[in-house]
Amino acid sequence: MKFTKFAAAATGAVLALSLTACGGGDKADDKIAIGIKFDQPGLGQKVGGNYEGFDVEVAKYVAKELGYSEDKIEFKESPSPQRENLIMTGQVKLIFATYSITDSRKEKISFGGPYFIAGQDLLVKNDSDITSVDGLKGKKLCSVTGSTSATKVKEKVPGVQLQEFDTYSKCVDALANGSIDAVTTDDVILAGFAAQDAYKGKLKVVGAPFSEERYGVGLKKGDKELCEKVNTAIKKMIDSGEWTKALEKTVGPSGYKAPTPPAQDACA
Repeated sequence: MKFTKFAAAATGAVLALSLTACGGGDKADDKIAIGIKFDQPGLGQKVGGNYEGFDVEVAKYVAKELGYSEDKIEFKESPSPQRENLIMTGQVKLIFATYSITDSRKEKISFGGPYFIAGQDLLVKNDSDITSVDGLKGKKLCSVTGSTSATKVKEKVPGVQLQEFDTYSKCVDALANGSIDAVTTDDVILAGFAAQDAYKGKLKVVGAPFSEERYGVGLKKGDKELCEKVNTAIKKMIDSGEWTKALEKTVGPSGYKAPTPPAQDACA
């Protein structure tokens, strides 16, 4: 009887150890939810069942450095107005979605990075007479609800007629059909749209940036350990040359001139 009890206990212990080794801490069995844009050509775009763009390439690289192979990534759409909520409610672990680092956002979440620096600019029709932000007074301008672009343009041009949609693709459609005069957001985003087959030769980026937008990786507020791991991965991507390769592959075809890779902020 004693032998039977001992054997059962030993078997249970071995089984517990086996389960721990095969499951619990093995990251290969886990998935990671990452937020991206689904409608930004060259940066974050869903094409059929695939995801393309510079943000996507950086996300894949960082995820790999964190221990997640590409097939373990679950990409989730992250429109601008929903990004903080997606992180705060745990629906995503990280967000790579042209996410400008701002003090107001840092009240709710933390940021890794930056991994890219862009400048706010304007997208107009090829025959437009708008050459800078100063030419927007009295014009119909489109941007996205919850974006820093919308906030900044209100401050810059109080007389502008601002139309806000939930995605930039809707703004670009409105520009193409003539219902608005210009779209404003970061130059690299606008370049991606202008390079699309549907808009080639019809739309242009003005080329007069009036801000600096530092793209960060959104993550749970106060998660310093994850932030530092993200920063280490971004630095490695930059130092290895993979950052430049990814940018040339995704945004390069639009004619956009790559900026200098940024240094990463210290994690709070």
